[in-house]
Amino acid sequence: MRLAGPLRVVVIILTAGLTWILVSLLLGTQSGFSRLQQLLISPENMPTAVSGWGSSALPLQPSATPSGRVGARSRHNKPRPRRYKCGLPRPCPERHLAFRLVSGAANVIGPKICLEDKMLMSSVKNNVGRGLNIALVNGVNGELIEAKFFDMWAGDVNELLKFIRTLHEGTLVFVASYDDPATKMNEETRRIFSELGSSVAKDLGFRDSWVFVGAKGVQDKSPFEQHTKNSKSTNKYEGWPEALEMEGCIPQKTADGQ
Repeated sequence: MRLAGPLRVVVIILTAGLTWILVSLLLGTQSGFSRLQQLLISPENMPTAVSGWGSSALPLQPSATPSGRVGARSRHNKPRPRRYKCGLPRPCPERHLAFRLVSGAANVIGPKICLEDKMLMSSVKNNVGRGLNIALVNGVNGELIEAKFFDMWAGDVNELLKFIRTLHEGTLVFVASYDDPATKMNEETRRIFSELGSSVAKDLGFRDSWVFVGAKGVQDKSPFEQHTKNSKSTNKYEGWPEALEMEGCIPQKTADGQ
């Protein structure tokens, strides 16, 4: 009879514990069972952390449930790659200018010219148009001198020639095409762009895509140039080739021209 009291207490505790576990399982959680496990398993028998998985007791596995919560959380926590000036994937060396050029897409999306994280020309700035979009930049300090677009389908090529004939030594010339860059080009225009370092200006045609960075007084052909011909067999858009993107680092000129 003396054990009746203690036995009754034990029965009550076990009944409450089993009720707690059943309710937890019915509600779709494992918290009650897990907590009971923690009470029954000694610290010596607990699973240890796996190297490379932080403080997690067990390696994380993708969720097999339709919600995919574990996978979604992993993607969310994955650090985004760092971007530098003008969206470059890595910083430019000292005394170099970061740039990014994007030609126009067909006759719908305008081109972009970015230098040192400053947008020199874009549709948002409302200073781009059909033809050749050109930004002149001081090669020493990277400051914008002037930015204009020239209609090479119905415009006057003499306006373009006035813009590029009298460049100062060391001036950087950024060019991005939009729609048609070449119909109004004449021999002098092609020759000047070739002298600025272009390898394709002499062959540029109707609705070609073209991005180019040259400079007044260069001795060699520019490494910063991309060109895609307008061809029915390879065009991405109906009547136009795909847009071009080019990015890189241009060495700054010194005041003495070196």
